[in-house]
Amino acid sequence: MRLVVDTGVFSASLVPKRAIRLASHVKHLSGNQLFLAAATVAELRFGALLAGWGDKRRDQLESRISTTTVIPVDDLLLTTVAQLRLTCRTNGHPLADAAHANDLWIAASAVHIGAPIVSADKVFRDVPGLELLD
Repeated sequence: MRLVVDTGVFSASLVPKRAIRLASHVKHLSGNQLFLAAATVAELRFGALLAGWGDKRRDQLESRISTTTVIPVDDLLLTTVAQLRLTCRTNGHPLADAAHANDLWIAASAVHIGAPIVSADKVFRDVPGLELLD
């Protein structure tokens, strides 16, 4: 099964203590084809830099990212992002708010490739056209 994994669940899968807390979400990753939004990769790398991870730990992160497919940003994805934001804004969904810009990109990436998203983040609930595995 193709799955888009949000930043929180993917990062939890890297840290055993966090994986326990999100075990019901992390369990979906095994045996499935995993996809990451470009925004997720940027958030993961930012978090590693912010935390002062050394080369070895950042290399491990890159190795895990390389086991997934990063969804390319193309013209169709850009249109999906714009359309989803407008739909969310029209419906009063918080995903349209600037504070959720990266979440919008992650959701739009899942809609774009027609795959469910694995997330514990409640902002993904009730997004039109998005299937959420939570």
